[in-house]
Amino acid sequence: MRYFPLFMDLLDRPVLVVGGGEVACRKVDTLTRAGARVTIVSPQIEPYLAELVEQGKCLWVKRFYEAELMRRDFVQVWATTDNPELNHRVHKDAKKVGIMVNVVDDTPFCDFITPSIINRGRVQIAISSGGASPVLIRGIREKLESVLPMNTAQLADFAASKRNDIKQHFATVDERRKFWELFFKEPKVIECKNNHELELAYQQLINSDSTFSDACTWIEFGVDPELLPIKALRIMQEAEVVFFDKRCPFGFVDLVRRDAERIDFQDIAQVSQDILQRKANKERIVVFVDPQSSSHRLLKEGDEEIALAKIK
Repeated sequence: MRYFPLFMDLLDRPVLVVGGGEVACRKVDTLTRAGARVTIVSPQIEPYLAELVEQGKCLWVKRFYEAELMRRDFVQVWATTDNPELNHRVHKDAKKVGIMVNVVDDTPFCDFITPSIINRGRVQIAISSGGASPVLIRGIREKLESVLPMNTAQLADFAASKRNDIKQHFATVDERRKFWELFFKEPKVIECKNNHELELAYQQLINSDSTFSDACTWIEFGVDPELLPIKALRIMQEAEVVFFDKRCPFGFVDLVRRDAERIDFQDIAQVSQDILQRKANKERIVVFVDPQSSSHRLLKEGDEEIALAKIK
């Protein structure tokens, strides 16, 4: 992984954009949507940028770029002109005063890059190949767009409005997380068209006798994570803790939910008591085991075991 994924809060923070063409239009549009205070430096700008200036959404300095315009309070600098020499001069000036800079379409002169974005209100999905294959990223984005519920933004806003109410109903973070997992899995929730319908579904679930599921699932590992069944992947994304044999390839463990606790072992006997205790605590557990080993059979005690798919 070459680049660290990071969402930056630009609300009411100053950003410099050098250039006023089509590339600048795209960058300024995104920056202003994020609430940045954008200053454009260019002798001429596109009509779209002129409209933003007229609306007071950004500031236009109508002149050619000079080093004196590089203020230290800028948190980002964008060089968007079609003049490489000028762009590199902007880069040099920004680095002198310690400001992050992006020279568009010139990766060696970028402190950061911008991903392809799917924007659903509070929900933002960023996809990047580090500039290696924009066409591939476009295809991935199209696939994600096709499976996202149409009411994704509405669901996020509704969940945000219930934060205090949920805290009153459920004492722990774990209980609140499990509630929301159940809520968002409800087919009728995905189909809700307004907040009234969401409120009805919410009240029905929160006042029901539904219990949060807990389970210990034993999943065989092998050489290729792509042989994992879809069911195994779903369970791995719900797990709160994962135990894995030290011989288990990283590719398997890496598919588990990011915030799950991870515990490795040389021999299953080393963690047997821990597994039993977590079962008693009703935690959702995944254990990666060697399919050639039988040492876990007694500990399994009727838990579900999932094998890798076979290739003939």
